[in-house]
Amino acid sequence: MKNFSDLSAVPVPSCGKKLLLALTVPVAFAAMAQAPAAPPMLAPQIVELANFKFASGEIMDKLKLQFATLGTPKRDASGNITNAVINPHGWSGDYSQTSTLAKGMLGVGKLLDPEKFFIIFPTAIGSPGSSSPSTSGLGPKFPKYTVQDMVTAQYRLVTEHLGIKKLVGVTGISMGGYQTAQWITQYPDMMDWAIPITTHYKQSGRNIGIFGVMSHTIRSDAAYQNGDYKEQPREAMRRAFMGTYLWYFGEPYYDAQFKTEEQALKGLVSAGLGSDSMDANDIVRRNDALNVFNVEKELFRVKAKVLVVGVEEDELFPGKESIRPMAAAIPGAKVFVYSSSLGHIGGAVQIANAMPAMLDFVREVEREKR
Repeated sequence: MKNFSDLSAVPVPSCGKKLLLALTVPVAFAAMAQAPAAPPMLAPQIVELANFKFASGEIMDKLKLQFATLGTPKRDASGNITNAVINPHGWSGDYSQTSTLAKGMLGVGKLLDPEKFFIIFPTAIGSPGSSSPSTSGLGPKFPKYTVQDMVTAQYRLVTEHLGIKKLVGVTGISMGGYQTAQWITQYPDMMDWAIPITTHYKQSGRNIGIFGVMSHTIRSDAAYQNGDYKEQPREAMRRAFMGTYLWYFGEPYYDAQFKTEEQALKGLVSAGLGSDSMDANDIVRRNDALNVFNVEKELFRVKAKVLVVGVEEDELFPGKESIRPMAAAIPGAKVFVYSSSLGHIGGAVQIANAMPAMLDFVREVEREKR
């Protein structure tokens, strides 16, 4: 296997005019806000987790967790499922996000190969589809939750509902990477390998600021009414999205899109419309969960083989400040960083650039296990 620790960056072709046109400002940010309908192959299901206890100590009698599966379970002589992989989603997604925004990692011959693995796609706590402030009807009274709670619920899904004793792997992008890091520290004996992508082991100071300002913009608006609004505080939500949008792509992308102040403002207004399908309480409570995420002191617990993947131009999780330090902090972890002018979004829509590295990594883990 290649020594990925030595591959600080791999040149990839420029995204070109065709891709830049396809990822115009309104379309790209709308995709982050609400992914297109999932392909027919993914059929969502709901499991109710009884007496779910949050890290805060609060208890929900019935917590709903949405999920979908793809592939066929393979069983050993004792009947245990031996080929399960879980794929948590990013900030704005649900169970369908990988199949729509990160297609490059799903399919035959790819990392998430349904002919090889039984793949589990959960919708995180706090994201519509699963229990959230908006779907529960609790609004601002919804229990305070964390990334730890997201993973606790997924663990119960995997072990109690699906009857799986051990996963083969865990992989997720962005907030899905946070959940991957939580999985390998919270349940270190539960998987053989993990691939966190465009992420870090904690919410950095700058990201706390970015998402904190996003939430403050919404919460400080009179229309928010401390979360007890009758109508969504749309103007505040749109302004919040406008500011956050400026961190999701690489500088070359913005330079190509915004030649004048007029173009920039027009594009940002369009980006703000990406919030129109969302709920204000869902947004701020999810940001609250991310802004306290930190498993740095738990990384010594990791037993899985880990490959950390990132994008050099990612403004949210830069290669130098987030990706390489994360790999260095995890015992025995490897790192692979590639270049994309699409920055953070390039970690999803151009994830195929990391496919050879990820497949080689998984094959090596499989060889060592034999």
